[in-house]
Amino acid sequence: MSKKRNIYKIKDKLTPHLLILPSILAFTLFMFWPLIKTIYLSFFSWNMVKPTKTFVGLNNYIEIFNDPLTYKIMGNTFIYILILLLINFVAPYILSFILSVVITKAKGFYKSVIFLPSVISLVVGSILYLWILNPISGPAAVIANWLGITLPIWTKTDGLVIVILSLITSWKIFGYNFIVVLAGISGVSSEVIEAAKLDNIPMHKIFIDIIIPMSSATGIYVLIMTIVQGLQYVFTPIKVITQGGPNYASSNAIYNVYQEAFVLYKTGTASAFAIITMALFIVLLILEFKYVEKGVHYEN
Repeated sequence: MSKKRNIYKIKDKLTPHLLILPSILAFTLFMFWPLIKTIYLSFFSWNMVKPTKTFVGLNNYIEIFNDPLTYKIMGNTFIYILILLLINFVAPYILSFILSVVITKAKGFYKSVIFLPSVISLVVGSILYLWILNPISGPAAVIANWLGITLPIWTKTDGLVIVILSLITSWKIFGYNFIVVLAGISGVSSEVIEAAKLDNIPMHKIFIDIIIPMSSATGIYVLIMTIVQGLQYVFTPIKVITQGGPNYASSNAIYNVYQEAFVLYKTGTASAFAIITMALFIVLLILEFKYVEKGVHYEN
């Protein structure tokens, strides 16, 4: 009996590990090993063609920090994140509140219309908006000409190009964030909201003092996802429309890593830039968990 018990105990201990083993293997193969390889390559000079790599130590990192373009690209990255936070974090909260609490009819229609673009490829969306916003022959230019307005060539205008690319990216990701936030807001007790209405509390007070705190667990998830999207999703319109131009005015950290590695074939510099970018965003997430996570409300 004791042997059988020991066998059962061993099985109980091994079963969870065996169940999680496929996930561990997938993470190791597609995340941990590429990360280790990237760190390794960041200390070498290599163009992905030569059979040998030249060890350069920290020279790749020093070169990056001495390059003025690095600070311009990182500045662009944070501008993308700020714009996307406004459009894809703040705006979905307000719209979800209106749809959940204020509007009572045709909710399903509004949900479908807002969510629909999120199932369409961002490459298709980028090409579509490139045609719509063509400053010479696009529909927006035609309407502007009727109004006597001349549209700027936004793909060649510093500042404006980041705003437009952020709007194109938001067209894709807004619907998903909206549905997630709406689910969080819908989970707020209707009795609490109705009691506030009976006490004649203004809608903006209900939103700020009740909705936001009680749906903050969902909000923190959308906040983190929006920061990540600010790095990843905007890569597509940059690649399709501007290729980082004009003069790196629309480039961000992820696109610069791609350009250094697969356009300029500077694999070591690209790897070092990727590691620096990862380190910066780890710091951002640590700060977020330290100062923002404290205010999160969890129902249970």
